[in-house]
Amino acid sequence: MALEATTTLNYPVDQVAAVFADEAFQRHVSELVGGKLESFAIDGEVAGAFTATVVRQVPTGRLPEIAKKFVGESLKVTQVEAWTAPEADGSRQADITVKVAGAPVDVAAVQRLTADGSTTRIELTGKVSSSVPLLGGKIADAAEPMVGKALNLEATQAEAWLAGEIV
Repeated sequence: MALEATTTLNYPVDQVAAVFADEAFQRHVSELVGGKLESFAIDGEVAGAFTATVVRQVPTGRLPEIAKKFVGESLKVTQVEAWTAPEADGSRQADITVKVAGAPVDVAAVQRLTADGSTTRIELTGKVSSSVPLLGGKIADAAEPMVGKALNLEATQAEAWLAGEIV
């Protein structure tokens, strides 16, 4: 199933990227959905190419009942973002993978931060897949809206974070 989203933030790319690489921000996003940040690590310097690994425990309350029977009350979600160094205009890109422990769902996405003066256009494209024979398409279809909302939530919360509306 395809993921696609675009939004614009009224902040430059370097500030937006720094927020995505901020442990306090990632904790905020995790708690906003009723989850918990289990671990957060940055490999490399945020001013250049770096990799962020975010491990969250998220509640399964919004999943269909049949899915909750298999996965329980929460899921462990590992999100790895491999960020490129900034281009000449400041734009940069992250290859994102999301693995859900105990659930046959994988996400592969690309998030592009495009500099447009003092604003940043965030474009997200990707795919949700499932390795379950015969039912994989249905599982991916059911997971896609939730994954899309989660990735979009980060972008919308980043603007509020930069505006100082969240502490």
